[in-house]
Amino acid sequence: MQLRAQIQKILSQEDMNFLLTNRIPRQALTRFLGWFSKIEQPLVRDASIGIWKFFSDLDLSEAKKQRFSSMHDCFTRELKDGARPVSQDVDAMTSPVDAIIGASGPIEGTRVFQAKGFPYTLEDLLGPDADVSEWRDGSFVTLRLTSSMYHRFHAPHDCTVDEVRYFSGDTWNVNPIALKRVEKLFCKNERAFIGTRLNGPGPLQGQRVALVPVAAVLVASIRLHFLDVLFHLKYTGPKKIACNASFERGQEMGWFQHGSTVIVLAPKGFALDAGLEQGSRVRMGQPLLRWQA
Repeated sequence: MQLRAQIQKILSQEDMNFLLTNRIPRQALTRFLGWFSKIEQPLVRDASIGIWKFFSDLDLSEAKKQRFSSMHDCFTRELKDGARPVSQDVDAMTSPVDAIIGASGPIEGTRVFQAKGFPYTLEDLLGPDADVSEWRDGSFVTLRLTSSMYHRFHAPHDCTVDEVRYFSGDTWNVNPIALKRVEKLFCKNERAFIGTRLNGPGPLQGQRVALVPVAAVLVASIRLHFLDVLFHLKYTGPKKIACNASFERGQEMGWFQHGSTVIVLAPKGFALDAGLEQGSRVRMGQPLLRWQA
């Protein structure tokens, strides 16, 4: 435990953390881990998960199974039935993931913030040809997943997904240290856009909400269950995919291979649920954004 504490102290130093997680061949290491994590050899699997536990607060007590075929299998684990009760509050959207809340608040026109003093625009994030009018002056929440968290993401409300876009990019770390140093980081990393229209009943009927899963170093792989494609650094398929997939609130939509970030974009009229603020931990299924209008 003493060795672990000493290592974590070193890694918590901003300059060292940034050097070790960003000034490295990010994409090569990300591709390597994507391959390595799927190795099903028992010694490799057990050593990998053991090292992961040593350097994190990984807790598998809620996992549906306790034996995994590979580190990747553990990364993308399912939870026991009922482990995440899903709020049915008709005035609220629920968190799509287990996460730590990062920057959040009103969208200033189309300007959003990744950290204090580090703005980006919806056009930067979604592309210059994207129609961002429905989120102008709306609200956003940045949800950061750590490596040990549950990595699947779920529908925040009854909704229909009508469009997906994929953006290839870099694999910068997305921790708070990097977000304070790399301008427009989310707009540089690999990411996907999931456009949804909320379904009733209740006042949220018809509202346009977007989820933007952002990949990161060692993570670049995003699976959406309603598309027969795995987005990753070597993906060369269509960048814009029309679809018509319906989900109930809390239903699983996909997963990250490791941990990263989901940005939620909501139209004007939503605000962060009472008691939540930057640094708050949320669980999938608890109220996240509440309708105020």
